[in-house]
Amino acid sequence: MAEAPMSCDCFVSLPPGSRDDHVIFGKNSDRPRDEVQEVASYPAASHPPGSMLECTYIQIPQVEQTHAVILSKPAWMWGAEMGANDQGVCIGNEAVWTREQVVPGEALLGMDLVRLGLERGDSAWAALTVITGLLEQYGQGGQCREDPEPFSYHNTFLLVDRNEAWVLETAGRLWVAQKVTEGVKNISNQLTIGADIAAEHPELRSVAQAQGWWDGEGEFNFSQVFSPENPPARMELAKRRYKGGTELLQQHDGSVTAEVMMSILRDKPSGICMDSGGFCTTGSMVSVLPKDTSLPCIHFFTATPDPSRSIFKPFIFSECSTRVLRVVSPQFGPDDPVRKQPRFQSQVDRRHDLYKAHQVALNTMETNPDEGLAVYEILRDLESQCLTEISAMLSGEIPGDELGDLFFDCVDTEIKFYQ
Repeated sequence: MAEAPMSCDCFVSLPPGSRDDHVIFGKNSDRPRDEVQEVASYPAASHPPGSMLECTYIQIPQVEQTHAVILSKPAWMWGAEMGANDQGVCIGNEAVWTREQVVPGEALLGMDLVRLGLERGDSAWAALTVITGLLEQYGQGGQCREDPEPFSYHNTFLLVDRNEAWVLETAGRLWVAQKVTEGVKNISNQLTIGADIAAEHPELRSVAQAQGWWDGEGEFNFSQVFSPENPPARMELAKRRYKGGTELLQQHDGSVTAEVMMSILRDKPSGICMDSGGFCTTGSMVSVLPKDTSLPCIHFFTATPDPSRSIFKPFIFSECSTRVLRVVSPQFGPDDPVRKQPRFQSQVDRRHDLYKAHQVALNTMETNPDEGLAVYEILRDLESQCLTEISAMLSGEIPGDELGDLFFDCVDTEIKFYQ
């Protein structure tokens, strides 16, 4: 059986950590090697009172208004590994294990909470309150991979907007949050919040005391109190990635740009660009959130595995942007093995057009390295051109509304190159 997907890395840089007056967000989603990640956008919408919303496993009441979102998501689930909304909020999540046991049964996945936070929150803090409210009400749980073998976890989140970032760490229905207003920060599959707590579940400390994990005296250090005594091996390995990620961010502290964040996500020696056994980095995202609200936010996605052999393509929310169906997976409706009981008894082909074309290109890179490298270098030039255009737009040299279909154009061009 393939190793369990237990690793991801999220990063943020806020001024003065960033070179410009921008907040920069980045995430690598590390998942089972053959899992397809799609990039899907959904428009803002109004919903009739009393509507119900079908998440991956459970239904919850829908809200009256949801924001437009762009999501990088495992194609089999409703939720997302990472994404952004049209209010300038980005969220990514991480698997984590704590002293609170993972409760069996179906609830909201951490990935569902990412999407719900984006659809319902107009700031990082608002998204955090959406997630914690739903967590307290419905709990978190359910199968976290497309496989009948049971596998579930709790979650940590990095929530970012144009002004600040929040780290949200959970243990069952309990949670704690830390505010980040400047500099650089990363998270990787472990509890990182110590005593610097800005908000918490009202029963967090009383539960810790009742369980005998904290004596109720002296400093309350969340990660010390709630980290498991015998953490899974993958959580131990994450310590190295966390340290490597911190070092890479610190090397660039004061000069972080979208390009720098992409280079960190492509870093193989640290393990951040994951390729190990049964799993790898299946999707990557970098966002630029200018502090100046007159400028649009830019969200770059690979929509393909392995960022060191993929290119980042920029998405900008706009009234008239074309939905990019070539990075959206096929739908299987009620016949989907995720929906049929018992779940996950068979597999379906979820590959989208870009994923298929990229797979062929990866094969060429391995069987004919010279030809593969030549194609990849042309595509990296395309990525550089996009970054140059984005930079010109953010400095006011070209209007942003001309770039609304840039994601569509880049995906189209990339597929043509592979053919």
